[in-house]
Amino acid sequence: MYCTRVVLAIGLVGWAIPVNPLAQANGLIAVQADKPGHTISPMLWGIFFQDMNLSADGGLHAEMIRNRSFEDSDNPEHWTLIERGGGKGRMSISLEKPAAVDPWHTCNRRSLCLRITEAGTRTPVMVANEGYGGIAVKAGGSYDLSFTARGGNGFGGPLTLALEGRDGKVIALHTAPDIGPEWTPFKVEFHANVTDQGARLIFSVTSRGTLWLDEVSLFPRKTWKNRPNGLRPDLAQRIENLEPSFVHFPGGWVQGDTLPEGYRWKETIGDIWERSTQRNTGQYWATHGLGYHEYLQLCEDLGAEPVFVINGGMSRRENVPMDQMGPVVQDALDAIEYANGPATTFWGALRASQGHPMPFRLRFIEIANENGGPAYQERYALFYDAIKARTPQMILIAGCPTDQRPADILEEHLHDSSEFFIQQAHRYVRYDRHGPKIYVGGYGITPEGGRGHLRGAIAEAVFMIGMERNSDVVVMASYAPLLGNTNHRPGNLGLINFDSARVFCIPSYAVQQMFSVNRGDVVLPIEVNSPSIEPGPRRGASGTQAELKDLKVGRDADVPVMKSLYAGATRQTPTGQIILKVVNVSNEAQPTRIHLNGVSRVEGPAVATVLTSGKPTDENTLDDPTRVWPETQTVALSGPSFLHRFPANSVTVMRIKAE
Repeated sequence: MYCTRVVLAIGLVGWAIPVNPLAQANGLIAVQADKPGHTISPMLWGIFFQDMNLSADGGLHAEMIRNRSFEDSDNPEHWTLIERGGGKGRMSISLEKPAAVDPWHTCNRRSLCLRITEAGTRTPVMVANEGYGGIAVKAGGSYDLSFTARGGNGFGGPLTLALEGRDGKVIALHTAPDIGPEWTPFKVEFHANVTDQGARLIFSVTSRGTLWLDEVSLFPRKTWKNRPNGLRPDLAQRIENLEPSFVHFPGGWVQGDTLPEGYRWKETIGDIWERSTQRNTGQYWATHGLGYHEYLQLCEDLGAEPVFVINGGMSRRENVPMDQMGPVVQDALDAIEYANGPATTFWGALRASQGHPMPFRLRFIEIANENGGPAYQERYALFYDAIKARTPQMILIAGCPTDQRPADILEEHLHDSSEFFIQQAHRYVRYDRHGPKIYVGGYGITPEGGRGHLRGAIAEAVFMIGMERNSDVVVMASYAPLLGNTNHRPGNLGLINFDSARVFCIPSYAVQQMFSVNRGDVVLPIEVNSPSIEPGPRRGASGTQAELKDLKVGRDADVPVMKSLYAGATRQTPTGQIILKVVNVSNEAQPTRIHLNGVSRVEGPAVATVLTSGKPTDENTLDDPTRVWPETQTVALSGPSFLHRFPANSVTVMRIKAE
């Protein structure tokens, strides 16, 4: 191919790399395309869902009313009393005569009590709910309101229901003429005549007496997959666009701060008004409208494996005594039966009664989350013995190394700085190939002077290349957090961020998508030569399990030299394509010679997806959601060896058709 041929030694014995000495290249990427390595886990890229930062309520779950059943506290939180003109009233939480059919076993015992002492046709008394930072409605959209109500002390109606815009104008209006002394359900269909993301729902009365309200729910008619009690379409679609292989749920708050606050899946199924509300570790109340059944349904709709985290009898402050662990372990067995059992079983029949007669496909269970120590070891053994005896094919994930029983997969978490993740490029090279497989169950850049910037995404891409190259050990990985409501941001931004109407994804989302939709089935050996750059400061690792086990960086363990280029290669056998992933972590473009060793012919052009921006600190926002977003390019190929210029601060995924 070339007039002059030289051999460049790059550390792989027997590799003869033809290069053109006249080409101006700073580096070399050599792929051994005809000697494939290990098979890549088809489960490698998934998502980690947990109800933090209003991810479920106020997020993925499409319910638009906050504190819809008045169970959040002894005060009517998130509801506002409005007195106009001379109207007078007072609002409180009532435990009198619960709305549920079975008051002795209900989880929904509170209702809203509105006492109107002064009211007239022109001076109404109202209660309003603004949802989660405003109720977003669209012109032409339909919205289904349901509630139960009863009257007393002379109040019998009418009750006016309205969606009111932020400017005070009525968007949609309906009247319930008669309110009797017994709880009565009402259903109303609203049709919005304008678009407004800051609307609120208002109940308005103009006569004296007492009104009780409960079970107030407002849903958009259109949900994802058009399911009742469904999901917000724009958020669910962005999750689907990630093409995850698995969904890990319900997340770290499964343990709870105390034992009563721990996640109990049986309290999240059935009628939504009979589900237990729960104060989660995000310090707000969760309704469990998105419950165990809905999580399983989400996995099925995504074509993803459910990975269910069961409460392990441990909280952040206390543990269930060992002699009382029987019911806790039984919960895990019952959860498996609900998901997988035939409709002739008790829990399988309950699943069927919820509209899903066929079993879900649950194969993975994690025992607790982010727990460790001797207390975890003895409890893990109980779960292991019981689950393996009942369903030996179930794959068990442990949250830390186990000593009494084996773990099929071991979970670890990593959250740290950008420089740390770049220096962890070779982390998994030294992991024991005969030990348990690894699930990197939550990783991502912590805040470092920015929130969700390009530099963080670039560093995570380096780390992900390392996981993919070592996917004989790392069989599952998921970024965390996944979702975040911009009105509630105590920690990191999620991959997907939103208010009541708008959405933006951080650059890390683009990286996750680029890796997930560009999967190979086998790893190809690769060697990378590129200029060295000065590493930035690195903080220590955080998380669980093996984070502090080996902070050395592969073959550069003693002196953690940072290279400008990091790369990995895989082959997608069905399409005959080589998938090359390259990250340039430097502030300079890198002209690089790419050689596909063992390839006789390439079919061009190649297709490259490139994520970059003007500055490494560039971020996306609600007002500028695509400032940092990948672009697709075509790359002319002169043959199996070609020159390509990788932009500064960039992630590139290139697909090459090769023989």
